[in-house]
Amino acid sequence: MISLLSAQTSLSEIEILPSELDRDSNVLQQALQQLGKHSLLALKVPPSLGGAGFSESDYSLWQIAAARYSGALAFLQTQHQSAGSFFTASDNHTLQQEYLSSMATGEKLVGVGFSQLRRPGKPLVAAQPVEKGYLISGFVPWITGGNIFTDFIVGAVLPDGRELYGVVPLETVQQSNKGKITLSLPMDLIAMSATNTVSAELDNWYLESNYVVTIKPANSIHDSSQKNVLNHGWFPLGCAYAALDIIQQTSQRKQLEFIPKIQQVLKQEIDDLKQQMIAATISENTNYENKLKLRSQVINLASRCTQAAVITASGAANSLANSAGRVYREALVFSVSGQTTDVMEASLKLLT
Repeated sequence: MISLLSAQTSLSEIEILPSELDRDSNVLQQALQQLGKHSLLALKVPPSLGGAGFSESDYSLWQIAAARYSGALAFLQTQHQSAGSFFTASDNHTLQQEYLSSMATGEKLVGVGFSQLRRPGKPLVAAQPVEKGYLISGFVPWITGGNIFTDFIVGAVLPDGRELYGVVPLETVQQSNKGKITLSLPMDLIAMSATNTVSAELDNWYLESNYVVTIKPANSIHDSSQKNVLNHGWFPLGCAYAALDIIQQTSQRKQLEFIPKIQQVLKQEIDDLKQQMIAATISENTNYENKLKLRSQVINLASRCTQAAVITASGAANSLANSAGRVYREALVFSVSGQTTDVMEASLKLLT
């Protein structure tokens, strides 16, 4: 069995500078494979299916540790872990056997592309039932892991409003029936560019029924976003801790009396919020409004802590190689990751 402590220790054994992971996709892929060597890429998957079987609380602590080490690595691996959770919950046992045990070690790397299902209005990706499968067409705006993952789980809307999730190649490819997937080049992003985020255009892609992971009721993604509103909150928490690590390192060089005092105040705030978030995750009595409040608070806290790291670093933070500038940019990404309208509103209210 893999313990939380051994998983966290494996991060320190990567020995690659986070600044390199942020900008070099080849180095980032190497770090991901190192996690795979320790079988850390299917942490929430039950041992019976080839995973580590982490509890919700242990997995949350892992996400904090990963984001504290590298925002790019944390963001990349969680796409793959999310795909593992989808396979775990699937009734398609053939797909489970084909993917899950290989996903833990990184032998198979799978991403996700279904954030478009959260958008109101006409579906960006639609699935039309045909004989022994579905034809999928539309635009997937965000898929992390181009040239790193080989497949991704795409989300599409059926004519009756239900949500279909199926496995398709993460590459530009054409089928014999002329169905095709066309990927964009990796996007130029202000942070975590090494994660190779791409978009995809699907044109009558034929998805065989045996590659359907699951079909969920209409608007399930909105229900899931409410239920799991804290899931994306662990990344800004880890980012806030990373900012404090940088402040401490800078403080040792500058020897200014006020910096450690400010660092201690921020640390206490992070520790308190961490405990509240863990308690809210474990408890079945914490309502959605309280979880939403905690999510907005941790986004705000990460922004303040990383800004403190930038201010402490002074002008040096403006260098692309500077750690303070890196975590500041990561906080920006984490402030909108998995964003819903409710999260946007709650986050903005804390700024006014």
